[in-house]
Amino acid sequence: MGALTGFVTIGLVIGLGWLLAHLHVLGSDDRRLMSRIAFLVGCPALMGTMMAQADLERVFSLSVVASYGAIVLAALLGLLASFTAFRSTQRGRGRVITVLLACYSNAGNIGLPVAAYALGDVTWIAPILIIQMAFLQPAALTILEASRGQAAGQGLLRVLSTPFRNPMTVGVLLGLAINLAGWTIPSILLEPLTLVGQTAVPLMLLAFGVSLRADPRPQPGPEQAESWFLALTKVAIQPLFAFGLAHLLGLPAETIHAVTVVACLPPAQNIFMIASRYDVRLLFARDTIFRATGLAVVTILAATALTHP
Repeated sequence: MGALTGFVTIGLVIGLGWLLAHLHVLGSDDRRLMSRIAFLVGCPALMGTMMAQADLERVFSLSVVASYGAIVLAALLGLLASFTAFRSTQRGRGRVITVLLACYSNAGNIGLPVAAYALGDVTWIAPILIIQMAFLQPAALTILEASRGQAAGQGLLRVLSTPFRNPMTVGVLLGLAINLAGWTIPSILLEPLTLVGQTAVPLMLLAFGVSLRADPRPQPGPEQAESWFLALTKVAIQPLFAFGLAHLLGLPAETIHAVTVVACLPPAQNIFMIASRYDVRLLFARDTIFRATGLAVVTILAATALTHP
């Protein structure tokens, strides 16, 4: 029921965005504005406050080897497919979005409710949030920004400094620094930062819903097959990788259960926001996230039942 609650909540907010676009209250320009606000303001505040308060001890536990290994294997599978079976659909920077769709989990607005209600412990999500916020997302943004910078004739130093000029990455790094230093954000600062951060997820979900109604859908073809492949890779194959690695490491049954369920999470809406920000495979990212989220309802419930200790 906890897992279902998370999906219903997200579905209703996305549905609201679709309805507002259908009623011509919001349109494509509004979608771009909401994505921009979330990217530049909401997400940095959300990531910074979460990282400042995260339990970093779990990052160094053995369970993360299974989780991170599954992420790497799923990313490699998506990348390999982009060079072989789906080479005709790839266009340079598009492979960054491909890899993210194959391995980058919705650990925030779906993962937190799933961890809280299906696993009974939200700290299982912390390692996934950290690896994604601190490494995967900055790396993807650096590649995309570097590509755009090179096209504009920017210098190497400016390209290399991209992670430190990106607002989301700065939020992550500041949060990590505060956490590692053992500091506590004063409430007079934490409260407004938390309030601003709480706007990120609703804005992303509303923008996603608006896109479903206002933006044109891609024509059936090779991209549709690739979309389904990546959706299955993320919510079905990655959990199998996590389950197998956890068994090989001899982890306890409870830990195997947790890392398998967490690996079932669908791709994050952040990918849609990044695709929108850099104008690369936007509709493809949107449709793949939508399909994977629907499939994840089945795989999360199945993994919860089948691996429960």
